[in-house]
Amino acid sequence: LAARRPSQLSGGQAQRVAIARALAAEPRLLLLDEPMAALDVDVAPALREQLRGFLASRTAIVVTHDVLDALALADRIAVLEDGRGVGIGPTAEVLTRPRSPFAARFAGLNLVTGRWDGVQIRLGDGSSLPALCEESPGTQVLAAFRPASVRLIERSGLRRTVRTLAPRGDLVRVVTDDLAADLPPQEAAQRHLVPGSEVHLAVPPEDVTTYRA
Repeated sequence: LAARRPSQLSGGQAQRVAIARALAAEPRLLLLDEPMAALDVDVAPALREQLRGFLASRTAIVVTHDVLDALALADRIAVLEDGRGVGIGPTAEVLTRPRSPFAARFAGLNLVTGRWDGVQIRLGDGSSLPALCEESPGTQVLAAFRPASVRLIERSGLRRTVRTLAPRGDLVRVVTDDLAADLPPQEAAQRHLVPGSEVHLAVPPEDVTTYRA
């Protein structure tokens, strides 16, 4: 790219040049604002790996809306919602044990809160979520689980109303007011799911991570 003029560069190429220029100065503190935003999906993984190696012995602040950047580049992260920290700490801890719905959405998880009764988690709407939990009965807990772990059942479970449906890779993401489920397209079609449909959701207890609220 050295022989090209700036106007001849694509957005992704310009982004890579900007990152290279920033790294060439070997700064003591580096701020990267959405460093992968303009890159093709085929290029981003390789650059993340290169950046990870360069940043290993340096101090850097990376601003991103992509959880993959956080996982690949960060030792510690701070999740900000409206300028307020809703999750600060080691990357793995913040992303696997979120403390707020916003932090859970960033991590790609569902999050509910309720009271552990020794067998299941009693939620505020009167429904319950079976789980494996080591806390004492009566403890307020948070429960996190992946959308891919959510199953549709005929009755009981968590009763919700579908708000939106959207493609998610080779699956369909079904979104309710507070939960998301990733389903095969065939299942969504067979159940005639549309916005406004009532559904009953269940999650295998072994797929639920619980921790004190």
